[in-house]
Amino acid sequence: MQVHKGRGAVSGQASKRFNLPQREADGDWLDAMEDIDGPARHPATTVTEEHPRSILSFNTSPDIPFDRSINAYRGCEHGCIYCFARPTHAYHDLSPGLDFETRLFAKPDAAKMLRETLGKPSYRPAPIAMGTNTDPYQPIEGRYRITRDLLEVCLEARHPVTITTKSDRVLHDLELISQLARRNLVTVAISVTSMDPKLSRLLEPRAAAPAKRIAALGKLAEAGVPAHVSIAPVIPSITDQFLEDILLAARAQGIDRATWIMIRLPHEVAPLFREWLEAHFPDRAGKVMATIQSMRGGRDNDPEFFTRMRPSGVWADLFRRRFKVAMQRMGFSRPEISLDCSGFRRPSLDGQLSLL
Repeated sequence: MQVHKGRGAVSGQASKRFNLPQREADGDWLDAMEDIDGPARHPATTVTEEHPRSILSFNTSPDIPFDRSINAYRGCEHGCIYCFARPTHAYHDLSPGLDFETRLFAKPDAAKMLRETLGKPSYRPAPIAMGTNTDPYQPIEGRYRITRDLLEVCLEARHPVTITTKSDRVLHDLELISQLARRNLVTVAISVTSMDPKLSRLLEPRAAAPAKRIAALGKLAEAGVPAHVSIAPVIPSITDQFLEDILLAARAQGIDRATWIMIRLPHEVAPLFREWLEAHFPDRAGKVMATIQSMRGGRDNDPEFFTRMRPSGVWADLFRRRFKVAMQRMGFSRPEISLDCSGFRRPSLDGQLSLL
């Protein structure tokens, strides 16, 4: 089993869910290529620009607290092996494995399309979630700046937005995010899975180190931005040991809100995660999967509404209790933050504010 340095997925097989043609590298062909070009290089990152017809995605799910979201990118270079968004690449005849983290798509017209959507007379404001599928601050944001452009439109329109990320790159837009915060238009969640940088490099190889994410939370709090730490996902026998350490580190940075999410393994994520376990933690792979299944009705994943985000069973109850006790002991609170939709004003199509 080959491990690709700097990548999360072990394999790059295409999905079989849609009966697409399967692609597999032939051993003789690989030998011949190595004779000519030398040993195979690590998979390189490519970015394709795409121009979708719409940028806002709406949902009616009873399990998530928002009804609309924006994803500026498809695929994510962070390479988190547990990412529940990996199966989206299968819809495009690409591998949810290596393709998801190496063959990326950017939407450079996103801000223009958002401006047009918010300008429609029929549009009614509600918080827009950013970072629900792929990270808005993954490395290619440094080049494309699409997330920043979207936030500028939200500020102009006085439209509320929530941000979820695993990157301290969010601080590049701190001045803009602070302006949104002063108008009660933004919350930021930074996801931290462990406090061990070596484990982090295996789980999420191109995401910011845990210490950088914790420090970013402190900078956000210092700037008056409503921020919280998201312990997500929790992986039994891999990351659950870091619960108290993460909360303690975040609290020391002035953070008083925290949430957690148990690992989910929909569709192709389950076999990819199993491969990752066998490659990096063969000694406990069986134990990890048995614990996950005990919380998901005996399956790798529970896809049902109302239960898919609520793990059950003894292990889940114990972790839930640990989280509650740690929150109380460290002085965390969990106040609901209600963002302001009352100041919404439709943006002009050319980017210039109306005088009327």
